[in-house]
Amino acid sequence: MSNIESVEQLPLQQFTERAYLEYSMYVIMDRALPNIGDGLKPVQRRIIYAMSELGLKSSAKFKKSARTVGDVLGKFHPHGDSACYEAMVLMAQSFSYRYPVVDGQGNWGSPDDPKSFAAMRYTEARLAPYAEVLLKELAQGTVDWVPNFDGTLDEPAILPARLPNILLNGTTGIAVGMATDIPPHNLREVANACIHLLENPNAKLADICGFIKGPDFPTEAEIITPASDIKKLYQTGNGGIRMRATYTTEADDIVITHLPHQVSGAKILEQIAHQMQAKKLPMVVDLRDESDHENPTRLIIVPRSNRVDIDSLMKHLFATTDLEKSYRVNLNLIGIDGKPQVKDLKTILSEWLSYRRQTVTRRLQYRLDKVIARLHILEGLLIAFLNIDEVIKIIREFDHPKTELIKRFKLTEIQAEAILELKLRHLAKLEEIKIRGEQDELNKEQSQLQSLLNSPQKLTKLLQQEITEDAKIYGDSRKSPIVERDEAVAIKVVDILPIDPVTVILSEKGWVRAAKGHDIDPTQLNYKSGDNYLAHAYSKTNMPAIFLDSTGRSYSIDCHQLPSARGQGEPITGKLNPPAGAHFCTVISEQPNTQIVLASSAGYGFVTTIADCVTKNRNGKALLTLPENSNILNVQTVCDYETDQVAIATNTGYLLIFPLSSLPQLSKGKGNKMLAIPAAKLKTNEEFVVDIAILPYKAKLKVFSGKRYITLSGNDLNTYIGERGRRGRKLPRGYQRVNAIEATS
Repeated sequence: MSNIESVEQLPLQQFTERAYLEYSMYVIMDRALPNIGDGLKPVQRRIIYAMSELGLKSSAKFKKSARTVGDVLGKFHPHGDSACYEAMVLMAQSFSYRYPVVDGQGNWGSPDDPKSFAAMRYTEARLAPYAEVLLKELAQGTVDWVPNFDGTLDEPAILPARLPNILLNGTTGIAVGMATDIPPHNLREVANACIHLLENPNAKLADICGFIKGPDFPTEAEIITPASDIKKLYQTGNGGIRMRATYTTEADDIVITHLPHQVSGAKILEQIAHQMQAKKLPMVVDLRDESDHENPTRLIIVPRSNRVDIDSLMKHLFATTDLEKSYRVNLNLIGIDGKPQVKDLKTILSEWLSYRRQTVTRRLQYRLDKVIARLHILEGLLIAFLNIDEVIKIIREFDHPKTELIKRFKLTEIQAEAILELKLRHLAKLEEIKIRGEQDELNKEQSQLQSLLNSPQKLTKLLQQEITEDAKIYGDSRKSPIVERDEAVAIKVVDILPIDPVTVILSEKGWVRAAKGHDIDPTQLNYKSGDNYLAHAYSKTNMPAIFLDSTGRSYSIDCHQLPSARGQGEPITGKLNPPAGAHFCTVISEQPNTQIVLASSAGYGFVTTIADCVTKNRNGKALLTLPENSNILNVQTVCDYETDQVAIATNTGYLLIFPLSSLPQLSKGKGNKMLAIPAAKLKTNEEFVVDIAILPYKAKLKVFSGKRYITLSGNDLNTYIGERGRRGRKLPRGYQRVNAIEATS
């Protein structure tokens, strides 16, 4: 019972909240986000420190990577070996890191496949010269030391970076509820910005952007993000960077020479080949990869002829492949206060300079303490040399010479201990001269150190000097040029395809197909059992086919996407999604600016254009609003909106002809009343509009009644002309059961 009482008891909700919060903070602070001081995550810091402890400097011999990983895992980072090795590999890849920290020997991956590196038992590594920027001052009292995971060793809490590595190499990481994406930058540009900020602490972001033009990736592909967007990115800490591959032409061939950061050449060729197989790139006939050691990236695109517009082709490839790629930027890091936050560029540089000033102050103070301690010892040694005989006598005659020396010469315990540890060889007369010389040098150094520590201006000048020196040693020219380019635009498939005439055929059951040419008879084609011809439209491969359903919705499909008429076609519902219970009524296809008349059997209609009927939505577009118990009539094409007339006939033999210009031009809707039908008859479906026809100037009208028809022209036709919305006149006896009307010349 007592054991149970001694166990801490918590509500499950409280326990899980606390556990998740602790895990979240661990991931954020100790795994995923970099520190502003050295720009490293804990695993990277531990790898670099472990390699320095193994003596793997840039001038040392290579050692097996497994040895380094073993030390890191056994001493500092108790996590998976593969993840640790991968972090080490990343810092060694010159195509991943702008300034590699690790110098690798063996297979460390390739730009095509960064994760194709050999196992750690095969590769060897040592620190790169750039690692000195992070490690040079480590043993000079510049950082705090913390116990490792089992408390047996100490490790640095942070490395004393001499340059803002957080910006130079950048980093990416995903924590709990936050992420970081910091791009790399050019060392010289960042160093110059730091020097300017030291000289002008109140400098504006615009001044800093005068030095740091933008990120600088380890590739010579172009950064095409506008300068205004880059400035906004640095101002908010969030944004994006776009990179575009560079290319040249050699004897009409296109040669891609540099790819965006971490883009695979093999993937690019695969993306282009896929478009070629889909017949979306008829202007390209061949692809080759001629990359080698001398030319790490050399991709050849062979155009079909010298008449191909290369600029237009490349813009299409930039828009549809990874030849142009966007990179997210999120300047989220652990600040000098130990808290994660998204910071702007000036804040990052200012905080790092504050950290650097603190580091240099600690280094100078550490050295000053060492100098003072040494001067103290030298003072005691000098007393001993001036009284050497008496010192020797005390050492020989007294059981506790240390106490006697302190008492006799008024020495401190440290000085007495130093005298007792002197070797006989150091009792020579020349040693006294050396001691006095060392004293002079140390006194001079002490004066300089105290002067630096007591003068913020001199300390600032020292910071500038050290940053300048490091920039000369490790800096280089910008790799990624920043240029302004036009927006990449994909070529439309309809612009590439040959323009051929086609006939689009729609069946009663909603099956669709496209036959080449306009000289076929759609009614004579084979249809599935129980299915028959419904409608057809003459079109071209670069035009859309527009389908209208029984609810008045319009749908469109590009003609080149329709199945061939060699078979029986495909159900149109495989490409479109009409409402439940709806069926397709007709198909039309004309040029975008062509005007058409849409009308319902209730006697309402309006004029619209083909462009207003086109939609990319599979669910269609609400085009014609149909009154209750009505349906859509055959679509009529307009010749001339100002001079054409509209003929409209009912099933009971009423005919009305009125000017087309009296109908409104709408993009969608119910339209205006074209012919008056008594509401009671319309409701019971006793009377309704059968058909409409567009009559160009001097056209005739055929009225069909069963197998008989009558042709109206001249004065006979004029009899039926009236205002829109009227009742119209009855047709002659025998032709009053109208089933269709048709304009004829």
